[in-house]
Amino acid sequence: MLESPCNQTSDSSFTLMGIPGLERAHLWLAAPLSLMYAVALVGNTLILTVIWVERTLHEPMFYFLCILAVVDILMATSVAPKMLSIFWSGDGIIAFAACFAQMYVVHAATAAETGLLLAMAFDRYVAICKPLHYQTILTPNMMLGISLAIMVRAILFMTPLSWMVIQLPFCASHMVPHSYCEHMAVAKLACADYMPSSLYSLIGSSIIVGSDVSFIAASYTLILQAVFRLSSRDAQFKALSTCGSHVGVMVLYYLPGMISHYVEWFGQDVVPLHTQVLLADFYLVIPPTLNPIIYGLRTKQILNRVLDIIGNCCCIVPRLKLEKP
Repeated sequence: MLESPCNQTSDSSFTLMGIPGLERAHLWLAAPLSLMYAVALVGNTLILTVIWVERTLHEPMFYFLCILAVVDILMATSVAPKMLSIFWSGDGIIAFAACFAQMYVVHAATAAETGLLLAMAFDRYVAICKPLHYQTILTPNMMLGISLAIMVRAILFMTPLSWMVIQLPFCASHMVPHSYCEHMAVAKLACADYMPSSLYSLIGSSIIVGSDVSFIAASYTLILQAVFRLSSRDAQFKALSTCGSHVGVMVLYYLPGMISHYVEWFGQDVVPLHTQVLLADFYLVIPPTLNPIIYGLRTKQILNRVLDIIGNCCCIVPRLKLEKP
């Protein structure tokens, strides 16, 4: 059972408050959030479809991109529908089990995403620094092993954290000052000491993100050294261009994520609560929305195939009208 055994109340649910202090702006926020969620679903689904259909894209980099698209859909879907329910209708009630499940999915997905960014950086390192050994290094078995390691690490990180939060007694207020079941926002409602789970979250996420960012930085240092040793400027530009979309995605993911996480710990008395909640919301919604756009625009094969699909769909509509009796 996900419900805490210590809960001494008949109310078996939490109430998400949305963005405390900005309740009057909820309707205004609902429209852009709806648009971003729709773009995230359509864009990532298009990425998956194009890579699945286009055989020339059956390469390690694009397989990792497929997994990233799935994680992005999962991440956005775990929070956006409930946020929209709060913003449109004010319905913030969420059952204990659903709240803890949402918390697990959100934090496991973020841990998986940082691992995927590291895997994609490794792919670019091998492609640029060891191009002759690319096929022998990134074999299907190697890719499967990397993917499994990413998922297992996310599960191993989240399981103890979820267990610690579930064991807390929630016998006072069930009003969560957040738009989704964010770990700290829920844990602070407990009638017992929540610091062990909070310290575990801070230390664990810092180790995961810190190690991943360090390895990514090392990969790109070696990539830049290799690129600037190339004699042709065209070759240099092409090599840098292939990494541009990946760098953009990393900035979108790590920058708001790190700001959100550390502001929650060290800037509570400086940064208003509604700003903290907005940062956390953007951190989960903006990367899934912009990732497919960035990769679609920066990757010529994906862009051309998407344009072909859109063109074919546009041609089918007038054809159907002409054939209609």
